[in-house]
Amino acid sequence: MSTSTGTPEAVQTELTWRGLILGILITGVFTAANVYFGLKAGLTFATSIPAAVISMAVLRGFQGMTVQENNIVQTIASAAGTLSALIFVLPGLVMIGWWTGFPYWVSFAICALGGTLGVMYSIPLRRALVTQSDLPYPEGVACAEVLKVGGGEHAEAAAVEESRAGLRAVVWGSIVSAAFALVVATRVFAGDVVHYFRVGGARGGVTGFDFLLSFALFAVGHLVRLWVGVAMLVGAMIGWVWGVPHYSALLASTDSITHLAQSVWSHQVRFVGAGTIAVAAVWTLAKLVKPVLAGLGSAMAASRARAASGGQQMLPRVERDIPIGLVGLISLACMVPIGFLLADFSTRSGLGQHMLVMVVGGLIYITLMSFFVSAVCGYMAGLIGSSNSPLSGIGILVVIGAALLLVLGLRASVPVSGEKSLVAFALFVTAVVFAVATIANNNLQDLKTGQLVDATPWKQQVALVIGVLAGAAIIPPILDLLNHAYGFAGAPGPHHEHPLPAPQAGLISALAQGVIQNNVDWSLLFIGGLIGVGVIAADESLRRFTRSAHLSPLAVGLGIYLPTQSTLMVVVGAIAGWYYDRRADHGPKPESTKQLGVLLASGMIVGEGLVGVLIAAFVAFSGQDFPLALVGEAFANQAAVWIGGGVFALSVFLLYRWAAGLRG
Repeated sequence: MSTSTGTPEAVQTELTWRGLILGILITGVFTAANVYFGLKAGLTFATSIPAAVISMAVLRGFQGMTVQENNIVQTIASAAGTLSALIFVLPGLVMIGWWTGFPYWVSFAICALGGTLGVMYSIPLRRALVTQSDLPYPEGVACAEVLKVGGGEHAEAAAVEESRAGLRAVVWGSIVSAAFALVVATRVFAGDVVHYFRVGGARGGVTGFDFLLSFALFAVGHLVRLWVGVAMLVGAMIGWVWGVPHYSALLASTDSITHLAQSVWSHQVRFVGAGTIAVAAVWTLAKLVKPVLAGLGSAMAASRARAASGGQQMLPRVERDIPIGLVGLISLACMVPIGFLLADFSTRSGLGQHMLVMVVGGLIYITLMSFFVSAVCGYMAGLIGSSNSPLSGIGILVVIGAALLLVLGLRASVPVSGEKSLVAFALFVTAVVFAVATIANNNLQDLKTGQLVDATPWKQQVALVIGVLAGAAIIPPILDLLNHAYGFAGAPGPHHEHPLPAPQAGLISALAQGVIQNNVDWSLLFIGGLIGVGVIAADESLRRFTRSAHLSPLAVGLGIYLPTQSTLMVVVGAIAGWYYDRRADHGPKPESTKQLGVLLASGMIVGEGLVGVLIAAFVAFSGQDFPLALVGEAFANQAAVWIGGGVFALSVFLLYRWAAGLRG
């Protein structure tokens, strides 16, 4: 039952037009930022808490504002932090040369239909994994605390001031990071510090680093906390202290040091990281099999109990989901257009003679795998939070499964010229399942927040579907804009000076190609798997013999797989965030001060992400890599490095000091 102070059966202002409009607006802003940042860094950020803070500040000027209404706003906006994770799959279709851009209605349908299925599939799990579970749901509980402190019309003056302080933290974090990103676009500040060099003499290997001066990456480090940052540093060291020097020393290459280092990382070390990620993902999922099966059994028992007691009308307001019959109808309604998309895909790819097998097989795979990943992701969200769930691992397992089934079922009857079609079909199916996984990962977290603030579950579920549709509407044009402006690393087409890495999409598409074309270097994946086993053993030992130290195997794998421009600043942010929290523990309001740090970091990500999309528009329409440049190459590569680095460090120091002073 409800654990907050409200009255469960009281009529509450909850699902309102103003809340829906505000939620959709916040979703649009945060989705744009998340898409850009995810393609650049391989990471997305949770939007529930900053959305709740913004909602409380905006709706404060309206009469009748309630905690439940603010909860609806953050529920809609939370779709931005989850559905945008589809950038981990969709760009793969461009990277393999199947698409040259992102066809709007097809991309929208993948996002919208898969996301809606994610909401529907997670509804039967709510009782088992939320109301009748002792899972901690760290992000859902934190968001509920924020809402209860300042989310109602009659909140105490102190709570109102906390809400305003939180909004100021989000706004100033956004302003500073956006301003810095704009100046970087003029090249007056350097965007990164890069250096590649030889190790072990003239015949030795090469290595290097690319230290990106990014407030958003710094903020991600703050949010993922110290030990995830340490794990990513371990992965980066495995990749660039051992991997790149080792494999480059084996090559008799005449390439430049920079090109050789980047080539070895891209074609060899990256697959070592993929092996580590795959083993870590299997390990994580294996640990969840027993609790997930128990949760499904509990959900079925709860459904039978509801039917025996007279159904939905007998339940209190805070226990009412969308009726299970309607859930089934909506799920079937989503499967029909998905079937049409698969049929159209088969026809356009020249595999029309296999259309029936591809459509039926694809629908069965999507149905079964989607429900499985919904249960797994829902449990993971409750255990470690939706932001920390290993969605990349889910994507790897789903695409390998799809590719293997295509090899077993169709490869013998499809000519070599049709291999790309099979790869694209595997990615297409994976994208739908991944959309289900991302939203299921988020939905139960939101429902936990709702449980703690006396929200009505079915209204939250409707709100999340609205958020899915809003996010699905904006993701394709943002992807198209960024593709046109920057391109993706490894994609065919015009050369771009600074393509977006889109690391997970590159990995997932490479694995699909490797399985179907049987050309992946399995030895690299095997070595990565052995590293993963070693990291798992180290992690289990640390967790057993220390109080808080751990070494996330997935984070180590990402540290190997991601470029250093995506990892090193995250490590710095994790250390700085740890130090900020340590200082906050000695202040008058430690938890409140720490929360301000989280909101400040969220603002940094939003500001840089939005400016990144804006600059992408300038790049796309001008056809130049640096359309806003005010200085030449000499200044940009020398003085700008020192100026940018100094201003970055000073800005971080002043922002942290200011945030701590708000509660001092």
